[in-house]
Amino acid sequence: MIEVKKLVKALNNTKINFFSGVPDSVLKKFSNSINNKKNHLIAVNEGSAIAMGIGYHLSTGKIPCVYFQNSGLGNAINPLVSIAHDKVYSIPILLMIGWRGSPRINNDELQHNVKGKITIQILKLLNIKTLILRNDKDIKKIKNLVNFSKKNNKPVACLIEKNTLLDNKKNFDKLNEYSIDRYRFIEEFLSKIEKNSKIVATTGFTSRELYQIRKNKKYLNKGKDFYMVGGMGHSAMVSSTISKFFKGKSYCLDGDGSFLMHLGSMFTAANIASSNFKYILLNNNVHESVGNQKTFIEKINLKNFAKSLKFNNYHLIKNQKQIKKNLESFIKCKGPSFLEVRIKNMSINDLKRPKNLINIKNNFMKK
Repeated sequence: MIEVKKLVKALNNTKINFFSGVPDSVLKKFSNSINNKKNHLIAVNEGSAIAMGIGYHLSTGKIPCVYFQNSGLGNAINPLVSIAHDKVYSIPILLMIGWRGSPRINNDELQHNVKGKITIQILKLLNIKTLILRNDKDIKKIKNLVNFSKKNNKPVACLIEKNTLLDNKKNFDKLNEYSIDRYRFIEEFLSKIEKNSKIVATTGFTSRELYQIRKNKKYLNKGKDFYMVGGMGHSAMVSSTISKFFKGKSYCLDGDGSFLMHLGSMFTAANIASSNFKYILLNNNVHESVGNQKTFIEKINLKNFAKSLKFNNYHLIKNQKQIKKNLESFIKCKGPSFLEVRIKNMSINDLKRPKNLINIKNNFMKK
């Protein structure tokens, strides 16, 4: 195991003092430890984080540290290969990658186990020299890895497995000012929607709470669910396309981090969707499941945004009193429709994870 302060110190000793990345559950102690640094920029997706690192190097000549979860390697590959690769622009970058689904740790989620097994192969295919960080001895090897990156002007990577990082500081998660519990809203939503509705729920706490509420409350007669256990940022595209080929209502339960990750796809979703498409943004202004780092979505006027994308209407629920009336209005109106629900950054304790994913898919597809 590794103390976070030792990792940050090792990076500082190599003159690395710029960080960009996407918050990750494995690396949350690391990203939170650099949160107050002037040169720390949180990106909406991994490709953008790489691009920030490239911009930093082009303007300073120094090596950036870019962090993200291995599930985001797909987003990162384009700029890593098309710009940073040593056969293209030859940009030195230190990648700090949270390694979910490492073959050494067998109790992760199904989607992480799949990606975890091929992570090292992907990095080898990209010709990226890789160091696995597991203890203090490995920390001492970072200097050589960074020197290799400098000398050869190419990206290198550190892999960090689940539960490797330690932080002796007590981190108290500050709740936002919103008053709505996500699970309370989901319960109300499930009680109101039409029986033949189909729901696509984004990755993280939203899918898990929907899954647990279904089990606990037995809301099995109103709609079918597809849980996006991976593929963050793609929920709206899945759901809007379903709306074109399904006669009932197609609902998307999304989060602000997911919404921002592939923001451009919202233009496509709004413009390909049928009138039965209903988009619900559960907005708590943080990356809740990976450390409560701010998403800064409050800087966007979502009403104007939805209007500019040609959503037929925009609805807002910002307190408990508005749930019943505004939710009913949203469900009844002609879509494509956009609903923003401002929720607390807190979830049900002891959340379960969806299992038997093939069965869930097959049930969702039944007519």
